[in-house]
Amino acid sequence: MYKEIYLVDDEDLVNTINTIHFRKMGMEDKVKSFTNPELALDELRFRKNNEDRTLILLDINMPEMSGFEFLEFMASEDFPENNEVLIVTSSESDSDKEEASKYDKYVKRFISKPLQTRHLEDYLQGAYTKQ
Repeated sequence: MYKEIYLVDDEDLVNTINTIHFRKMGMEDKVKSFTNPELALDELRFRKNNEDRTLILLDINMPEMSGFEFLEFMASEDFPENNEVLIVTSSESDSDKEEASKYDKYVKRFISKPLQTRHLEDYLQGAYTKQ
């Protein structure tokens, strides 16, 4: 089970909609929403317990820091693998999917926007049965 769920998208509306998906699944209390990826990264860096399993929904195209830059920081700072990333993006680009595969230690899925509750339920069902 995830201790926290980070929504990292520069559009507030997208984070709000994604929060509603988690509310439908009874997980809204775990959600932390960020429109600035640098703030999300800082919060992940300085958590009290790095052993907690965390789900991160990450957009690729953001003005302050791209999702790939975010992943590069995670990799270079050797974040623990219990930080699981779902890339949620409007990009259908094969090059973006290829770039995401470089971070397969963290990236578990590449999901096209708009995110739907069934995408999350499908992922969570598989993630929980692997424990």
